[in-house]
Amino acid sequence: MRTEAAKRVELVFSLFDANGNGVIDSDDFDLMTDRVLEAAVTSDEGARAAIRAAFRRYWTTLATELDANGDGVVTVDEFRPFVLDPERFGPTIAEFAEALAALGDPDKDGRIERPLFVSLMTAIGFEEANIHALFDAFGPDSEDRILVTTWAAGIEDYYAPDMAGIPGDRLVGVGAV
Repeated sequence: MRTEAAKRVELVFSLFDANGNGVIDSDDFDLMTDRVLEAAVTSDEGARAAIRAAFRRYWTTLATELDANGDGVVTVDEFRPFVLDPERFGPTIAEFAEALAALGDPDKDGRIERPLFVSLMTAIGFEEANIHALFDAFGPDSEDRILVTTWAAGIEDYYAPDMAGIPGDRLVGVGAV
């Protein structure tokens, strides 16, 4: 695994541990889902249902694939070596990426405006300066919007263990790339 990917893994674990108790469990995904939905007030019920389902699938996949001892929680040691495995997590990541990106496009014009992007990413737990750096790396248009497809692809790239120098690396620190 590349150094950049290892940094992304550590950040993702800390974000998924939404309640800060040192492990990831279903309560963390409920908490994160609620925060994201609060930020997506203008999104329609279809998009809201899709992100709920994507978060549920994400937790189910983590619990099934990584909870080695069956105790209902995923520790950082269980999480670290396996979460960036495209064979195990690719379809789950793709569903999540599509649902989150669609949630950011309530007017369904295929573009995400910076304020909503920032709100959604803040709700997940990313640092605001890093969020802006990521948005800028996606190459916004003259109206400060990015393509839904660009964001979805960026999410999938974020979970690829062999990727480096990607826009998502900006989430681990503004100076990371």
